[in-house]
Amino acid sequence: MRSLRKNWDLYLLIAPVMMYILLFHYVPMYGLQIAFKNFTAVKGIWGSPWVGLDHFERFFNSFYFWRLIKNTLGISLYELVVGFPAPLLLALMINEVSSRRFRKVVQTVTYAPHFLSTVVLVGMVLMFLSPQKGVINHLIQLLGGHSIPFMTEPEWFKTIYVFSGVWQSAGWGSIIYLAALTGIDPGLHEAAIIDGASRLRRIWHINLPSIMPTVVILLILNLGNIMGVGFEKIYLMQNNLNKESSDVIATYVYQSGILGAQYSFSAAVGLFNSLVNFVLLVMVNAVARKVNETSLW
Repeated sequence: MRSLRKNWDLYLLIAPVMMYILLFHYVPMYGLQIAFKNFTAVKGIWGSPWVGLDHFERFFNSFYFWRLIKNTLGISLYELVVGFPAPLLLALMINEVSSRRFRKVVQTVTYAPHFLSTVVLVGMVLMFLSPQKGVINHLIQLLGGHSIPFMTEPEWFKTIYVFSGVWQSAGWGSIIYLAALTGIDPGLHEAAIIDGASRLRRIWHINLPSIMPTVVILLILNLGNIMGVGFEKIYLMQNNLNKESSDVIATYVYQSGILGAQYSFSAAVGLFNSLVNFVLLVMVNAVARKVNETSLW
């Protein structure tokens, strides 16, 4: 209470954010109980009968279970391996540019895709990869190859999804690393230059170790959300021909819950997904705290 009276203005400042989190992130958890009930809108949440773990068992035994897990994990790990280092490498390269004007141009060009909506981004991808009019297929034909129907071949889906995401988000993601790089003491670089260290040596022995705590924190957050593949972009890129590679837990929840009106079943699937992410976040955080002494808590 003494702290509250002393710093009332700071608590007042954070109050709207806390109210938002409580109202939109914690209060809705009340509805999670429908995952253990046979929910019907007429009876409501309290009136619907309990069925225990029936919906979870149905999901685990379903034909789609392993395909959904394989696609969700496959896209997430692919995105982690390719997408996570991209902003870091971009930030290190931008940091080494001596011309301020050129640096600003590069930053503007790489940041710009972040402000495109998902619908616009997917529309551009479909245009570029069109078998008839797409720029990519025209280049392939000019080089003597044959037109490839990228969006209808399952084996291309994950690559298109991941690399289009890198193009859109790498520039924006580099801002955090650039901010961390500005906090490095210039004296360290000056001493290294006097000792004859090359630019690559300075990046490896000064820049990377200095921003490693930031890298670890972002890696923990990414690994903690490894089952959380976004819904909108995948749903917009999905079609009946590439569904073998594009069907993930998020789209399955939408199809079974919203389109199929199986609210309890879709809630169970979504809860399973969230629990896996939660367990992974706790485990990765514990490992990071032991190995690198950097963690979220």
